[in-house]
Amino acid sequence: MLDLKPILKAVRQAAVLTRRVQALNASGLMKEGEPVTIADYGSQAILCRAINALYPDDGVLAEESGEQFQSLVSESDRGLIASLVSDVLAQPVTQDDLIQWMNAGRDRQSERTWVIDPVDGTKGFIAARRYCIACGVLEQGLPAAGILCCPGYPAGQTTGLLFFTEGGAARVEKLEGGKTYRIAVSPQPKGLTNIRAVESVENDHADHEGMLAVFKAAGFINPKLERIDSQDKYGMVACGDADVYVRLPKGGRAHKVWDHAAGVAIVQAAGGVITDLDGALLDFSLGRTLAHNKGMVVTSGGTPHDRLLEALAATGHA
Repeated sequence: MLDLKPILKAVRQAAVLTRRVQALNASGLMKEGEPVTIADYGSQAILCRAINALYPDDGVLAEESGEQFQSLVSESDRGLIASLVSDVLAQPVTQDDLIQWMNAGRDRQSERTWVIDPVDGTKGFIAARRYCIACGVLEQGLPAAGILCCPGYPAGQTTGLLFFTEGGAARVEKLEGGKTYRIAVSPQPKGLTNIRAVESVENDHADHEGMLAVFKAAGFINPKLERIDSQDKYGMVACGDADVYVRLPKGGRAHKVWDHAAGVAIVQAAGGVITDLDGALLDFSLGRTLAHNKGMVVTSGGTPHDRLLEALAATGHA
């Protein structure tokens, strides 16, 4: 079974980097209609460098690329992120190093593939809200392991949390290290009152009005809804801080695998259930997108999941 512990050091280093960039109030560049920052490129370089050194035969499917870094980022900002990565790794780092590391493992055919989102929730990152660093592992096209580094979770704290799978279980520890705890999804509720739900912050990522209609159709009474950036939402369900996470697609775009692979692996290891809006399992075997799936329903299973699927069908979302 894959041991993720050697990668946790690199994830922590990436978190140090992203916090430093966020403190600089770095602005976002636009890439295919979505924002990207120098933190994305530096974080990916750190992660892919470690994966390639430890698991040189594995493939990597990551959101960014060295070519984008060269074409989108100014010379001064390329120099800035190289300097910051050099400080974090405590070794000299050039722009060419960053490009080589960012592309490490790309297009490599292998039985195991690492799926990297170096800064998941970039809009939240730029706005000083929550974001995460996501590192998932696919084996034979299925989520087999995952790491979610959440520097802003829990809200208002300065420590952050690190979720990861180990030995078939889901675990969490403070980002700075310390005792590790096994986590599990919330127990099955006796009723449908005060269900704790999470959804995306951005209007272009989620159908907020539709979600309220679905909750009503599901019979949820006084649901407690919180809007959160990034795969932090998966972490919240995995450790029982939230009961359900529903993603209603908006805009017709297929979901990217790096936005979900790590979170799915962790919730499943914590005993949770993840399907699309039709009740089908998520299909990670199609490359960069979940082209066969529409939306996500993430719960502890049982009655809430069943009621949500029924409500989604009844409201025309399935």
